[in-house]
Amino acid sequence: MSATDHPGAAGVLLLCRAEPDRVRPSAQLLREPLLLAPAGEGWSVLVPGEDPWHEGETGVAAITADLAHALAMAEPWPVVGLWWDEDGAGFVVAAGFRRTAGYTWLADGTPLGGEEAMTALRARLGLDPVLDGAALDRLTEPDSDADARARVLGLVAVLTRTGLRLPTGLAPGLGADGLRAAAGMLAVTEAVQWPGWRAAVRTGLHAAGRGAGRLRLLGAVEVVAGAALLARGRGRWRAAGAVLVADGALTIAYDAWRSRDSAGR
Repeated sequence: MSATDHPGAAGVLLLCRAEPDRVRPSAQLLREPLLLAPAGEGWSVLVPGEDPWHEGETGVAAITADLAHALAMAEPWPVVGLWWDEDGAGFVVAAGFRRTAGYTWLADGTPLGGEEAMTALRARLGLDPVLDGAALDRLTEPDSDADARARVLGLVAVLTRTGLRLPTGLAPGLGADGLRAAAGMLAVTEAVQWPGWRAAVRTGLHAAGRGAGRLRLLGAVEVVAGAALLARGRGRWRAAGAVLVADGALTIAYDAWRSRDSAGR
């Protein structure tokens, strides 16, 4: 067992409310090493292939938020990022252009988050306001028997009611090396790699569900917003910016191709 596999070691799981085929294009645009696997009905999980929180002063919680935000920026499905380290654990929830909300528990399980994050989680995932709401409320109350890992496991239990089923071995609390090793042992896991611009454009042209109408305007908005994020200079904000610029460019390319195709008929 490596040093990163002991209890309290840092780890991240990105839970996407979409099937792997829908998650893959956005994950590729991040240009980050990731492992992708199905995680139940209508869910996928991404495991970071590296530990970017070791590269600078940015903590694991902030990096999780940036990755989740970048993944969800140009997509209709939300992302829940789970994180933990020796100081605590927590979650973030991202969806489209809406502000990413997060909640934290200290290592002993003491809650530090606010009601806003739980409200965002319920709304963006369409959770039952009564049954699921009550379960989430319990995670915000003092409990001397529940440490940070138990709190995250409690959150996962709530999400299982929506179809989430974490693959064997991908357990909150396990270190990053252990998560990657567990993901690598699954036959359904695939390594997500940047396919190059030609393949990315081809994927964009054939992507379903984009719809018709104001595609070019949407693409232009994404390019402008992405360029603004790129200008911030921070690594994970640059990743979010890259996703927006790339997705916007693909959207514009698709709209131009669709217009030419329609004119030629």
